[in-house]
Amino acid sequence: MSNFPLEAHDLTVAYDRRPVIYGVDVQVPEGKLIGILGPNGAGKSTLIKAVMGIVPKSGGWVKVFGKPFERNAARVGYVPQRESVDWDFPVNVMDVVLMGRYGKLGLTGRLSSSDRDAAADALEKVGMLPFAKRQISNLSGGQQQRVFLARALAQESDLYLMDEPFVGVDAATEAAIIELLRELKSRGKTILAVHHDLPTAQTYFDMLLLLNMRLVAFGPTEEVFTQELLQKTYGGRLTILAEVADQRVQRK
Repeated sequence: MSNFPLEAHDLTVAYDRRPVIYGVDVQVPEGKLIGILGPNGAGKSTLIKAVMGIVPKSGGWVKVFGKPFERNAARVGYVPQRESVDWDFPVNVMDVVLMGRYGKLGLTGRLSSSDRDAAADALEKVGMLPFAKRQISNLSGGQQQRVFLARALAQESDLYLMDEPFVGVDAATEAAIIELLRELKSRGKTILAVHHDLPTAQTYFDMLLLLNMRLVAFGPTEEVFTQELLQKTYGGRLTILAEVADQRVQRK
């Protein structure tokens, strides 16, 4: 049986018979912080959603810790795009984070004091415990993102899938998030995060997955972050981005 936190073979997703991603083969090792990079429309968010069964697969298969996602869903934490959430829903910060505990409820199906302690601990880690009773609609974008990260932390998962966790947050929040992701990695957790900023991708991630409908490359950042592979991924849109790679190579 596979011990990979995430494994996909020939993974294909199509909308209205138009392929969005196709033929993706990947084996994700444990305890790594991995960035998913590619141009707009490359299928980055679709890849994460297909892993979780949020969008249907047209072909191929996905395994999470050697089993279908549904059988190991409790071991997976998910941070969606902030734009995809209805922030006007009448719920407070603590309620949102407690949602992360539902997969761990026992036979009673009721939240326990330990669940509430775990939620409070997660909020404290992201600096949002003082806002526990505040309505989520009354938070800034960065605060909302911290709350969703806290919800994922409260799940106490082994694999985390994050869809653009750094978009729309201030510099302090971004720094707090990456510090937290590194702490998770140090505890053997595996994190995959959709990311857009190439310069920070070099320093944030151990490994990179380059995607443009097909898998272009997957491996250690120092091997994958090259002008040739970035050009393959981004095509003609890479003029400035290629210079970033050049500068990195020259510094070595």
